[in-house]
Amino acid sequence: MSSTTQRHPLSFLVMTGSRRADSFNTKLARLAVAAVEANGASATFASVRDFQVPDYDADAEAADGIPPGAERFRKRLHEVDALIVASPEYNASVPGVLKNLVDWTSRFRPQPFNEMQVLLLSASPSMVGGNRGLWALRVPLEHLGARVYPDMFSLAAAHTQLDDGGRIADGTLQERFEANIVNFMNLVEATTHYPCVKKAWVEYLGEHPDPEVDRVQAEANVQAEAG
Repeated sequence: MSSTTQRHPLSFLVMTGSRRADSFNTKLARLAVAAVEANGASATFASVRDFQVPDYDADAEAADGIPPGAERFRKRLHEVDALIVASPEYNASVPGVLKNLVDWTSRFRPQPFNEMQVLLLSASPSMVGGNRGLWALRVPLEHLGARVYPDMFSLAAAHTQLDDGGRIADGTLQERFEANIVNFMNLVEATTHYPCVKKAWVEYLGEHPDPEVDRVQAEANVQAEAG
């Protein structure tokens, strides 16, 4: 799909799950921002560092409420149509700082991850590209009702594959990365602007749409009333 292709308006939050300044996953997230924008939608880059929260503590929540970092993240989620996360792998699992942010943010009602379309990316010097961390990250997100895109992208040997310009050095892998982004965008466009497609997708997953908590149906109803 070229940058001249016309789309319904779409917005994406692209977040790196790493705090490290020179992180491979930060570079991959910025590459995802460029791919989204080149294919006709808007994208905002963010870092898990932008939403700093203390370790989750139920006593602290009862005494002081949900911290501002989680409130900022909740607000950003409600401002966009979908979330893209580029997350490193720590000891074959999800980084604690990212999981902690998800845990805090899940305490809001309504719960902001429910019905959110999510794409997971990773980059690592290892030969599995951080893929095990993405499988670990899917678990809490899907438990919270997020629609995590089946085709995740993991970049192996990232220390050799990301060039000085921030692109993937291997042309075939770069094309696959861009195709992954575009395919996800197509799904987001369909489920955001065509609720019947979204309903079919949810039912394909073996679930039943719930109008009381469904993001797309609620937004469609608001637009209909405004019209």
